[in-house]
Amino acid sequence: MVGYNNIIKRNEGECQMVILEVSNLTKKYGKGEAEVVALNNVSFQVNKGEFVAIVGASGSGKSTLMHLLGGVDRPDNGSVLVDGHHIYELNESELAIFRRRNIGIVYQFYNLIPTLTAQENIQLPCLLDNRKVDNKRLTEILATIGLTERKNHLPSELSGGQQQRVSIGRALINDPALILADEPTGNLDSQSSAEVMDLLKLANKQYNQTLIVITHDEKIALQADRIITIGDGKIIGDEGIV
Repeated sequence: MVGYNNIIKRNEGECQMVILEVSNLTKKYGKGEAEVVALNNVSFQVNKGEFVAIVGASGSGKSTLMHLLGGVDRPDNGSVLVDGHHIYELNESELAIFRRRNIGIVYQFYNLIPTLTAQENIQLPCLLDNRKVDNKRLTEILATIGLTERKNHLPSELSGGQQQRVSIGRALINDPALILADEPTGNLDSQSSAEVMDLLKLANKQYNQTLIVITHDEKIALQADRIITIGDGKIIGDEGIV
């Protein structure tokens, strides 16, 4: 089993703990001549607190990878370990609970509940889990995302950038092992995009949240600690950013 017991030593002597391990991940769609290999034996590791950007052309397999890392879809072969847990050894109910507690997901189109306020949307993972909300953390998150004064507003009363900030707050509420952001700025103007990325980087640094961002935007990718490039379902590049 891999997780906090698996320690990697960096060149400078600093110890880093593996929070995500992907091994031989393969996903196919269709059958026979129509079969498409979306991912082909993809393997990599991510350390706790690392900010990784995953890039690739349309159809490269990066969105499929995102769904598999988040436990939204299941692979044909291979494994995903999050904080030492083989997520695909869990049944659907167990996986849903694990995902709510350990994986925060930020979508391009926010995926907020329109009838819930900003604060209620942020609390949603806790409420679905029948767990008590940590009010101190909720207050801190609202302040961090700059929405304390608008916490009782519905999504329709918020700008796109503010809605995405709510989405980030929702991802943070359970202090997850991993945050996955799928094109988080793809639906925003340049100013809102910069604000959202600043917030994600703040979560990465301030809360030591492990962050994986899927993006086609080179400027966003270059803000990461490391860039993994996907092409034709395979990793074709894995570089640290100096």
